[in-house]
Amino acid sequence: MIATPVLIVGAGPAGLLTAAELARRGVECLLIDAHEQPMDWDRATVVHPRSLEILDALGIAEPLLQAGVKQRHAHIHADGAVLGDIDLSLCGSRYPFNIGISEEVTESILHDHLVALGGAVTRATTLVDLQVQSDGVIATLEHHGERSQVHAQWVVGCDGHRSTVRTLMGIEQDGHDIHQPWAVFDASIAAWPMSYEANYAYLDPTPVILTALPGRRWRVYLRPASADSDLVADALVTLQRYLPDARFDDVSHPTRFDCHAKVAQQFRSGRVLLAGDAAHTCSPAQGHGMNTGLQDAYNLGWKLALVCQGHCAETLLDSYHAERRPVADQVMASGDAAESAQSVKGQRARHERDMAIQAAFADPDTRHHEAVAEAELDIDYAGSPIVMGEPQAALWPGQRLPDQISLAFADGSTGRLHACAYRVGHTAVLIGCAYTNADELARVRREMEALSGGPIIEQVVALSANAGVAGADAYLTSDVADTLGVRGIVLLVIRADGHVGLRAGQDHAKALAAYIDRLRT
Repeated sequence: MIATPVLIVGAGPAGLLTAAELARRGVECLLIDAHEQPMDWDRATVVHPRSLEILDALGIAEPLLQAGVKQRHAHIHADGAVLGDIDLSLCGSRYPFNIGISEEVTESILHDHLVALGGAVTRATTLVDLQVQSDGVIATLEHHGERSQVHAQWVVGCDGHRSTVRTLMGIEQDGHDIHQPWAVFDASIAAWPMSYEANYAYLDPTPVILTALPGRRWRVYLRPASADSDLVADALVTLQRYLPDARFDDVSHPTRFDCHAKVAQQFRSGRVLLAGDAAHTCSPAQGHGMNTGLQDAYNLGWKLALVCQGHCAETLLDSYHAERRPVADQVMASGDAAESAQSVKGQRARHERDMAIQAAFADPDTRHHEAVAEAELDIDYAGSPIVMGEPQAALWPGQRLPDQISLAFADGSTGRLHACAYRVGHTAVLIGCAYTNADELARVRREMEALSGGPIIEQVVALSANAGVAGADAYLTSDVADTLGVRGIVLLVIRADGHVGLRAGQDHAKALAAYIDRLRT
């Protein structure tokens, strides 16, 4: 019988990233997939800014940026008019755009990343059975008709909506099926007069969504008119309302598919965890499915590694469900709202919907909110059992570290805080206000360093809003420190996934020791 610390079932984006996050922390895993070869086409297209931030932290964003097309706006239409515009320049990320790329390309980049870390995918291998024991899980696998068993300490199901892992564990789902089917095809559009760096949604009786792909092509999503209708003709009925001379050329991959808005009741059941579509599925209308799965993997990887290596108790994994299930609920609810907006019937009801959308996008606060939600930068783990510290008006425990905090270094170079903070482990960041002196900052830093260097706190970084303070690693402006609510010296512990785990403005050593103890026990 083969033994492995972690068995991952399913080598889609969530499975590949989970395996890679374990590999770069020195945890071996067996990653299996039922397919003989990687998929040569898959219908997901959009990589959102938060996912780009994650890939950048791993050093693999550049291949995606070069291969894909930037989607800077999402224009919403109905009844021949423009209702609103989601402008991603408002989102607050250094990536103020989505990337349009077919999912198989994203998978190939993640696969190459895994291989570079020493990992691999075992293909043409299916999961047949799971038997949970006190010290792990016995998994029965089948490869070309031959069965074998694997003893794994942990199993992660990344095997899609029809997850065998979820089924074998008897984990039920909340939610519902989406009864009206979707369809998709790829095509060029002759004489397209508008930007190729945008997506276009048409909320007409036959809803159509155009998502930009490289080579001035589009992935066309639609609700087909009937079970046997011509998909291209269906989409043209809507598109020609806006562009009378439009036609689709070089059509490929016409496909009909059913969707679901469902979330697993448990993301963890003992030694078995779920991620990606195995944990949640949603409407494709907003493109959040694959991206949410990547964030699952990024959240789970560092926690599972600490548990596998014996640095933290397995109860740390309860925080995975506590943090990611609310996100899945939020994505499912947002998708349901998009589905509802598409399905409005009757001229009066549609007019009222259109007026409501126009009014919403006329409000600057709403436009900002929509951009942040589209970018997936509104994820907040403030309710998590493993975040601690002082709530503030800015950057409270559980929030994502903003990626636009600029730093200046003593040698005259510049950089950003996120580049210093994203690590395999956690980073303790000390920020001194403009009135903090060098001796006080150095004293607190020594206290932090006495508690760091282990598997949880990887490094300590000292920053100052006073450029005259010697010994700081870098400097930020006093207005940035004020925006972050820094008074005296503030300790921020940035988790391996880029979220704030702890914020403390006093008793820094006591707070950090309590935080480490919280993770361990």
